[in-house]
Amino acid sequence: MMLGKGHLQAREAATEADLQAAQRLRWLAFMGKRGACDDGAAVDADDYDADCRHVLIEDRRSGQLLATFRFLHLQSGAEIGRSYSARHYDLDRLRDFPGPMVEMGRFCIHPEHGDPDILRLAWGAMTGYVDRHGVQLLFGCSSFIGTETQGYADAFALLKDRHLAPRRWLPRVKAPKVFRFARALARFKPDLRRAQAELPPLLRTYLLMGGWVSDHAVVDDQLGTLHVFTGLEVAAIPPARQRLLRGVAG
Repeated sequence: MMLGKGHLQAREAATEADLQAAQRLRWLAFMGKRGACDDGAAVDADDYDADCRHVLIEDRRSGQLLATFRFLHLQSGAEIGRSYSARHYDLDRLRDFPGPMVEMGRFCIHPEHGDPDILRLAWGAMTGYVDRHGVQLLFGCSSFIGTETQGYADAFALLKDRHLAPRRWLPRVKAPKVFRFARALARFKPDLRRAQAELPPLLRTYLLMGGWVSDHAVVDDQLGTLHVFTGLEVAAIPPARQRLLRGVAG
């Protein structure tokens, strides 16, 4: 996998050093933002890294790593138990999903860089893989910064009103600490402008393409985030959005 856009390039990790660079960036983006003590070599790593493929988005000019994500290919919903998301959500309903699936995870952008083309290139790289392998569902955990729900009421209310998963796929509660926003905010009407501002960029992109979410958020104390299970059925992506993605994918 190799894809370029301007001064940016996306490629798949090929060496142990590539993986360590991705793990280092993940630590900076998740734990470093919370002020965790940094000895200069701290990384975010887990047992799922060995089973996943890792994408690096770099600046061609300097070679600096600007963003990363990992993905896990599953032949069908029968393999959903292998996913990272299955640690946090009861995904038994998705076991009946018939086609190939990909879990995207640990997506992060370097805290000092915010070029919107980074996210576009990430989606372009994933689109190329989806087309080549006939993937029918993308899923993962979309993270809000912090573990407190204050400040996100409008965003969660918007998710409750417009973007809950179809009941046939809706994840059930599994994690010990969750915020059941669909229930807690049942009568709360969101301010749309505030809601859009509160949504993480990756989740906002999922929703623009027709994605859906769980009815609760998991409190992840390890990463210092709140996250919602997010799914996107490829066949449901609007044709105009598909053309844009394939334009980036080349």
